[in-house]
Amino acid sequence: MISERPTVMNNPNLKAVLDNAECLYSKAEVEAALDKLAAELNAVYKDTQPLILCVMIGALIPLGQLVTRLHFPLEVDYIHATRYGNAKKGGELKWLVKPGASLKDRQVLVFDDIMDGGLTLAEIMNYCRDAGVKEVKSAVMVNKIRTREAGVNFEPDFIGLNTPDRFLFGFGLDYEGYLRNLPEIYAIKE
Repeated sequence: MISERPTVMNNPNLKAVLDNAECLYSKAEVEAALDKLAAELNAVYKDTQPLILCVMIGALIPLGQLVTRLHFPLEVDYIHATRYGNAKKGGELKWLVKPGASLKDRQVLVFDDIMDGGLTLAEIMNYCRDAGVKEVKSAVMVNKIRTREAGVNFEPDFIGLNTPDRFLFGFGLDYEGYLRNLPEIYAIKE
């Protein structure tokens, strides 16, 4: 099922999750989605020198692989706001780190690992607008096809992959803080 399975040591829960996971997107499909996303971003941002904000921790892995495919001058910074931590269900938004770079009068692309209910991404987008950006757009590696949370009235501007509304892990997405390092995207079997 999983080609190069990480060692799960003494955690029987992780072993069970791995053994019962359904691969939604293979490594090759993830790579193709990165190529498609890069082509779209190269066309839009070729003359803008944007600031790309990586939403930590989940976006670290996909953005790290995406930026090597981008062919325009860019600056990367990060923002760490989370509703999940290592939990499976979101709670109140916690701001852990705000970007060090000035956002004022900048073209900003907020890159997140996933658009789920949309509350975290909506708050980050509002933060950017309040900081005086020239323009802010959003990109996600994974877009869950689902009804967004109340008050979320937008969809990501750029999407790598669409998935059903299931609990996902791999390629930046975690299961209780683990399994982000898998090169594929998996869903827990229903």
